[in-house]
Amino acid sequence: MTSPLDLSLINGPIPAAATVAGAVALLFLGVRRDRPWWTRVLPIAALSCATVTVAVALLVNEVWHPWPEPLPMVVVGWLGVTLLASTLAVLRLRGTRWYWRAASLAAAAVVLTSALVGVNTFFGQYPTPRAALGVFSKDTSDLDSVAMPTPTKQQLPEHGAVSETPIPSSGGFAPRPAWIYLPPAYAVAPRPKLPVLVLLSGQPGSPRDWFDAGQLAKNLDAFAQQHNGRAPIVVVPDQLGSLTANPMCLDSKLGTTETYLARDVPAWIKQRLQVDERREAWTIAGFSQGGTCAFQLAVRAPSVYANFIDLTGQREPTLGTRAASVKAAFDGDDAAYSRVNPWEIVAKARFPDTAGVVVAGRDDSTYRSEDRQVFEACQRAGMEMQWKEMPSGHDWNTWRPGLYEALPWLAQRTGLLEPR
Repeated sequence: MTSPLDLSLINGPIPAAATVAGAVALLFLGVRRDRPWWTRVLPIAALSCATVTVAVALLVNEVWHPWPEPLPMVVVGWLGVTLLASTLAVLRLRGTRWYWRAASLAAAAVVLTSALVGVNTFFGQYPTPRAALGVFSKDTSDLDSVAMPTPTKQQLPEHGAVSETPIPSSGGFAPRPAWIYLPPAYAVAPRPKLPVLVLLSGQPGSPRDWFDAGQLAKNLDAFAQQHNGRAPIVVVPDQLGSLTANPMCLDSKLGTTETYLARDVPAWIKQRLQVDERREAWTIAGFSQGGTCAFQLAVRAPSVYANFIDLTGQREPTLGTRAASVKAAFDGDDAAYSRVNPWEIVAKARFPDTAGVVVAGRDDSTYRSEDRQVFEACQRAGMEMQWKEMPSGHDWNTWRPGLYEALPWLAQRTGLLEPR
């Protein structure tokens, strides 16, 4: 029997039940017998909550602007519903018996839970309760113990090893610790020289996102089980610096993230891990802002990364608009931005020894067209390209399968399954 922890949080009975429960709870909070409730209290509360919700959306999208994409309407809608439920619950606390007060607070909690499930369904962040609960655990190994230079194990372990460790920057950038996945084959003697996948999160985000929402260890273990323990060595560095920062993977006044990803991270990997050092064995990948970074590094550091996987990235590094990006990173010097903009570089240069996969979401109204433009521009620049389109949007329902369906391509490109 399927464990309750492995039931889907994205489709099926749980999201449907949560939606129905939320609707019933909101109806309970909104219905009272007294006339003033219907003529004054409820309309004023609904109008006030709608106004606050719109104001918050405008503040986030137009003033704060912490990430390039606007808040999805699904998120805005659930925010308004949750705010209304909380307001009605508070209004119902006065002049009622304790059990009605308790019921009102419980109903507000049900609406909040329904909202969380609804937002999760939209983004596909946590596909199962087990994945959601994984956020509260930190099952990692010490890198020095799992990356010993001379392994003695002869029996292939069932799972790969996951570690968290800092990768220092040589310039003006302060990254958070990186997360590392070493496949089962790395733990046995003789140790094969495995290819490297440098993998990036989106923004807002952190390296751990690929292990929680992306279920990276689980999916790479499954791939390794089918290929004699072999899978890429995956290094997930931090290209952001904090949850909401966005230095755009450039060397600019915002930080030296291009140097970090093109020089510091590869040097650290070669120093600390035994890997296949051939250029053909190195791939950079990421989703959303991380996908843009993957495209950037494929163009800006082709001697390091022979392959890239762009999962619903943008056409060029951005803080929302080109003007805002140029002002924040280069004090308004548009020529300086143009010199490092991969979209402009790839239009003028050729990269016959680089290959890539561009993954787009069919329902991604914001970036699907840009993804197609990147794919076609890379083809014109001589790259060997593949286009993949997922029946989903700008979310984990695209990013998660987009990466794992590209693994056979990556294995072929990097020589993963060839003895080395």
